[in-house]
Amino acid sequence: MPARPVLMSIFTLALLLPVMYRRFQRRTGAPAAVYANRKGRLLIAAMAMVVVLGVAGGAAFAANGDPNGGRTGTDVTNLVTPGTQAKEPNAGEVANQTEKNRVAINITWLMLGGILVLFMQAGFALVETGFTRAKNAAHTMMMNMVIFALGVVGWFVCGYALMFGAADQHTTLGLTPLGSPLHIGSWNVLAKSGFLLTGHAYDVSVMAFFFFQLVFMDATATIPTGAMAERWKFKSFCVWGLFASMLLYPVYGNWVWGGGWLSQLGALGPKWGHGAVDFAGSGVVHAMGGVAAFWGAKILGPRIGKFDAEGKPRAIPGHHLPMAILGTFILLVGWMGFNGGSTFAGTDFRLAVVITNTILASAFGCLAAMFAMWRVFGKPDPSMTANGLLAGLVAITAPCAFVSPWAAAVIGTVAGVLVVAAVLWVERKAKVDDPVGAVAVHGANGLWGVLAVGLFADGKYGDGLNGVTGGVKGLFYGGGGQFLAQLTDAVVLVVFCSLMCIAFFTLLDRTIGMRSDTEAEIGGLDLPEMGALAYPDFLEAQGPVFVPVEHGDGNGHDSLGPVTAAGLREELGR
Repeated sequence: MPARPVLMSIFTLALLLPVMYRRFQRRTGAPAAVYANRKGRLLIAAMAMVVVLGVAGGAAFAANGDPNGGRTGTDVTNLVTPGTQAKEPNAGEVANQTEKNRVAINITWLMLGGILVLFMQAGFALVETGFTRAKNAAHTMMMNMVIFALGVVGWFVCGYALMFGAADQHTTLGLTPLGSPLHIGSWNVLAKSGFLLTGHAYDVSVMAFFFFQLVFMDATATIPTGAMAERWKFKSFCVWGLFASMLLYPVYGNWVWGGGWLSQLGALGPKWGHGAVDFAGSGVVHAMGGVAAFWGAKILGPRIGKFDAEGKPRAIPGHHLPMAILGTFILLVGWMGFNGGSTFAGTDFRLAVVITNTILASAFGCLAAMFAMWRVFGKPDPSMTANGLLAGLVAITAPCAFVSPWAAAVIGTVAGVLVVAAVLWVERKAKVDDPVGAVAVHGANGLWGVLAVGLFADGKYGDGLNGVTGGVKGLFYGGGGQFLAQLTDAVVLVVFCSLMCIAFFTLLDRTIGMRSDTEAEIGGLDLPEMGALAYPDFLEAQGPVFVPVEHGDGNGHDSLGPVTAAGLREELGR
């Protein structure tokens, strides 16, 4: 007789034993003395407990489980067609189902990671809005929402096709190339298949990969919205969203992630390491967005009142620091999908190393920036501390799969100090007004992350990556070639993105214009650009954030005049 039914029967009887004892007392008219009843109840309870524990122990030692995992995942009863007689599956059926299950796990992990990255858009929105003034809150939030929609359209039309039309991920996702790339000799320069997700692109593995890569692209496109906030004309911003998703991001992204020539530097030509390696996008996503943000903010010009007549920067505090810090935490959580999901495989156990390294770098970056600000300015500035955490995340994004935990801590520490230095350089030397520090967080630390792969990669991971055998090794582990590949990648990124963005923003500025009207900037972009105020009930309380201009030279070197409630209503047309 099977052991499990017997054990379950005894277990049930043990639970009923106290009830049966009380029933026995009532029927036999047993003495009602409290002491006697208490002794009987305790005796019965103890007996029941012994039986329960004995049954539980027997069940634990019964040979019904799978303590070493040897049989887990091998149930193939689902292979039997309903209505037919059960039969033992053959080896081919088991192999097919096992492979299908493996790919299903990988696609599920990819989709989960993509959903987390999509939620990062909320984090970007909160950080950028919190670090800017209340009079522009609706405008800043609107940019962070609409960039998603613009990005989806551009990515759907041609972005994905240009970047990943020749991508091959058949071993993890069952994704095979949709077509051959454009090439010069053996060097791939651009993909050209899968426009509008037609033809062979109507495929589950393509759809999964499309979605995952879409949310990465949207992260790049949204970075300049923070650097150019509070004076960017909305219709000009809309053109940027299409340009970034349809051309700028896909072309460079193809060179690194889509099988393009930078990724081939290890297998062809100089044969430097594994070619350009960027696991989750320190360069492809963040540095691209940071360099674009630099040139966009440079050409757009500073906010009115940012620099005095002598060119010295003045602080313009954001209106909602708790909002910005909440956004930082949302980005931290989303980054687990950003980096962890970039394994493309839930069956790749390296994802545990990836996520742990990501957390370590973020923490060390946060503390390094905090202590740097504390040391230099005497206070542990909250906004810069938040940016330090984000800088650590950006910097570890490229090397997270290739380095050990101690290296992740070092990379994050450097990032925390670097973001402080970069913010000061952008403001004081380059004279660029970046309200949220996007250039320093994403640009400077994105490039640092790309180079960090070439320094700290320990050779424990990456066998077969970009067609090169063996793990990825950086300079500190004897991989000098890998460092040269990473350096080349960083230089190409800066040159390509700079040329494209200078041309694009200059053309945009001379055609439809990039900057909002002076009156709109002074009163806030919410009403003139969006037609609605973010905080209409607090108009008079917001007084100090509406900064009228008394006089200036037209280059952002202005003096600040007084603010009155009557003046606010007049400026806002109320």
